[in-house]
Amino acid sequence: MGERFIFTKHRVKCYHCGVEADQVIKAVSSQAQVVCSNCGATRIFVPRVEEEADIGVYTPIGCYDVWELQPEAPCKNCGVEGPHDLIVGCNHFTTRCHNCGYTHFYKFDLEYIGQCPIEEEETG
Repeated sequence: MGERFIFTKHRVKCYHCGVEADQVIKAVSSQAQVVCSNCGATRIFVPRVEEEADIGVYTPIGCYDVWELQPEAPCKNCGVEGPHDLIVGCNHFTTRCHNCGYTHFYKFDLEYIGQCPIEEEETG
């Protein structure tokens, strides 16, 4: 993810490990990610729509709490660095520029856990 767009953290209880930890949130044009800093549980979202849209047009409904954040980021459309609406649900991820309304809508694609679940056996 070489392009820099949104890179922020949100401290909540992880859906996978249950520990309150920073959830590292990254979004660029080609994908968005949410990664637990404690256990490595990662959700990958792929882009579906990029357009100017009104607030709430792509409001996610999901199985976990929906996060509504406002990080500062440079807009891909108007170039202004300013607040963006960032809404993350379990199946949707949306960013929207406050300046021009340009919206990126991502759909859930893949989930994985960054740590190997198989413990090493001692050989001796």
